[in-house]
Amino acid sequence: MTITKEYTKLDKTFNLASDVEVVEEKSNVIQREKPARLTQDDIEKDYEYTRGNLYSIIEKGQEAINGILEVAQDSDMPRAYEVAGQLIKSVSDATDKLMDLQKKLKDVNEEEKRGPKNVTNALFVGSTADLAKLIKNQNGTTE
Repeated sequence: MTITKEYTKLDKTFNLASDVEVVEEKSNVIQREKPARLTQDDIEKDYEYTRGNLYSIIEKGQEAINGILEVAQDSDMPRAYEVAGQLIKSVSDATDKLMDLQKKLKDVNEEEKRGPKNVTNALFVGSTADLAKLIKNQNGTTE
């Protein structure tokens, strides 16, 4: 059992004898390391993994669609057709995700190559006299 300095003051106030040893608590500060920035190799590996998973999902979904359509045709049950429709929607969503993955990879690759295209806030560094001369020279050359 640990006791802090605050409790020793209370022991003295109430004339209590403390048989408890005073132990100072030390807190350990854990430093978290910042995650390293993703490298192009990591991005490509993640892309290939995700792409493979999406292909697998789409292929299994196609097989399931074929199976459920056979069940729906054999049984003529509305619920079977409803399930088939939901499965078709799920597979089409997976194909949309595959296309989005392509676009996102393209955006990531372009982001690394792209720099600022437009400078919207141009700044003149100089005195007002220099600025007046510059404006006068521009007006004189355009007339």
